Amino acid sequence: MEARHLRYALALAERGHFGRAARSLGIAQPPLSKQIADLEREAGARLFDRTRQGVFPTAAGEAFLARARRALEEMAAATVDAGRAVRGETGRLRLGFVASALIDPLPDVLGQFGRERPDVRLELHEMASGRGAAALVAGELDVAVTLGAPRGAGAEQLVSVPVGHDHLIAVVGGRHPYAGQASVSVDQLRRQPLIVAAGEDEPAVAAGLRLLLGEDAAALEDATVARDVHTIMGLAACGIGVGLGPSRMREAPRPGISFCEVAPRTALPDLVLSFADRDRSPVLGAFLDVVRTNCPHVEAALDRRAARARVPLPESSDRRRPTA
Repeated sequence: MEARHLRYALALAERGHFGRAARSLGIAQPPLSKQIADLEREAGARLFDRTRQGVFPTAAGEAFLARARRALEEMAAATVDAGRAVRGETGRLRLGFVASALIDPLPDVLGQFGRERPDVRLELHEMASGRGAAALVAGELDVAVTLGAPRGAGAEQLVSVPVGHDHLIAVVGGRHPYAGQASVSVDQLRRQPLIVAAGEDEPAVAAGLRLLLGEDAAALEDATVARDVHTIMGLAACGIGVGLGPSRMREAPRPGISFCEVAPRTALPDLVLSFADRDRSPVLGAFLDVVRTNCPHVEAALDRRAARARVPLPESSDRRRPTA
């Protein structure tokens, strides 16, 4: 039994006449009569009464036609769903990210992606860079945003592009002596209680701070430890000390704080977006399109990194990417 048999039966029930049904279907009457007879044999029941007044469904025919309508509707819906999946309009995206990415660029990226792909299920996981990279390699994530590019076993299987550059800045409360200053020096930092973030992502940052302050930096040893950049700003607003963190903190100002550059300027690890080079998911392709829109200079880096890996980028629904 094929979908055309169901359409033939429905057309006959609607027109009530073999000739009119055949014309509506664009076929001759004899083939239609034969197809209906074959359908009745396969169903094991007479589906239509043929009378001088017209052709009418039997009780068995009514039951059959009800199911036939639903079957054709489901087939049409299946075709629509398949097309939406190919265009990356449905499915799932699993994203792991470090907390500072919630300042920039994730608010704009996730906001636009959610508006454009409301039926894609987003699974979001805040996690340290090392854990995010390992989960990506293991296939537990589709995308990871980390501090620095993933390293170690499996990292060669990833395409990684920087989506943000940072350097160290200071944040103080509005009543702090440094509030309103354009910059603070290393000597000034040594004389103040400091606030720094802790966690698995911080070794590189801590190394940069030690290099800046000197190996005997007692101020760093006695620093107040915060969970993330949001806590650093909150503690600084409370007057606890001078917070040290990435320059992207400026994108999330809050009342009662002031930012200062740190001299000399100290670079911090890039914020890096990574995905598996083997991933051809249309949902990932759609997500990368949004990243390209919101992150300057990322498009060339994505194309260059993908070409270097000799792997084409995943394709979105309406945009073909050149393959390597």
